[in-house]
Amino acid sequence: MSFRLRLTLAAAAAVALAVAVACMIAYIVVGRQLYSQVDASLRDEAGQFYGAPKQPSANHGVPYAIYYYQWVSANGGVAQPRAFAGQDALPVTQQALDAARGTSSAFMLSDMTVGGVHLRVATFPIGGGVSVQIARRLSDDDVVLSQLRIWFLLVAIGGIALAALLGAFVAREALRPVRKLTDAAEHVAATHDLTQRIEVTGDDELSRLATSFNTMLAALEQAVAAQRQLVADASHELRTPLTSLRTNFEVLMRPAPLPEESRRKLEQDVHRQFDELTVLVGDIVELARDGQSPGEEDDVRLDVLVAEAVERAERNSADVNFRLDARPTLVRGVPARLDRAVRNLLDNAAKWSPRGEVVEVDVGEGTVTVRDHGPGIAGDDLPFIFDRFYRSAEARSMPGSGLGLAIVRQVAEAHGGHVIVETAPDGGTRFVFSVPPLPVPSEDLVDV
Repeated sequence: MSFRLRLTLAAAAAVALAVAVACMIAYIVVGRQLYSQVDASLRDEAGQFYGAPKQPSANHGVPYAIYYYQWVSANGGVAQPRAFAGQDALPVTQQALDAARGTSSAFMLSDMTVGGVHLRVATFPIGGGVSVQIARRLSDDDVVLSQLRIWFLLVAIGGIALAALLGAFVAREALRPVRKLTDAAEHVAATHDLTQRIEVTGDDELSRLATSFNTMLAALEQAVAAQRQLVADASHELRTPLTSLRTNFEVLMRPAPLPEESRRKLEQDVHRQFDELTVLVGDIVELARDGQSPGEEDDVRLDVLVAEAVERAERNSADVNFRLDARPTLVRGVPARLDRAVRNLLDNAAKWSPRGEVVEVDVGEGTVTVRDHGPGIAGDDLPFIFDRFYRSAEARSMPGSGLGLAIVRQVAEAHGGHVIVETAPDGGTRFVFSVPPLPVPSEDLVDV
């Protein structure tokens, strides 16, 4: 059963129940109103019997004609007025006997059927060991109630049919956004066309669902486009070192002997290209994660992590000096990824620093600032410095793939932070890598 059919049936059932309850209440109210009018007429008729017994009028100024009345003695005897002579007597009830014997003084009402006629009977004492039973027909009232039952049944059936039609209409209109959402999802699944969007015309729950679906499609489209771009850029970047490696291997495998010096240079070149290719592949894999953590998050002493990274950078770049100013700072993140981002910043600073210059590293409050005294970054290059595979004109003649700083930005954003770059007033470049800090426990408040 489809959701639309279930919604239609639920709406029809709800309206049908409401109509049925309303008809039932109306029927009960009308019936009680009719009975109350009959009871009022019986009470009015009973007023003439108090005092000495006398024969009442067959129609005592009330809108309901008396069907029958009789006197009942304490021993169960019955006396009929001449106006009703020969008519079937009413059954002598215990209520009538109690009223005649004086053990009950209440005005009592009851229903009974005599000779196939439905009656409303009033029983009351009049003193002297006598009680009176007055009966009025309920035939006219029963006809009215019977007609009401028929009309209410017809109204209920019509209401249910109308409810079903309205339920189908309401379900169709209410589920129109869902149908559009379903059509869009099926179109995307069948065609892989991520440009599909749903028109949003309101701000209700279904409209917000459509907006979220559009946002999801946009994010997915952007992710797929970034993935395709990464594959295309990676293919382009890998082609050059692979071609160079193939050429060098072909030269080394020629049958003609090479001079020892040429062979040595070729072997060194092959090793260097293998190292560059290894770094490039590692960078591509890092970027392909697109912010997904390759390890578990943990509380990380960022100042300790940077101090260890600076020690490694000093060993790898003997002609560059590093000066570290670190204060205890604790962050939440993946240690390996944070270490990778810091190493990329230090390697970039070392690459651009002149021989013998100092790279200044400052750590505190979840922020790592790396400042070199190199030539700085041209204004035209600043907006693109963190893009994948972007290399300035000066950087194209130097080792690297243009992925290091892109990884830095990705790591920062994956940890809820950011990274900025600026040209220092007195020359050089300053990178500021920042992630949200955590409170540092008092026992860890020791500078590195």
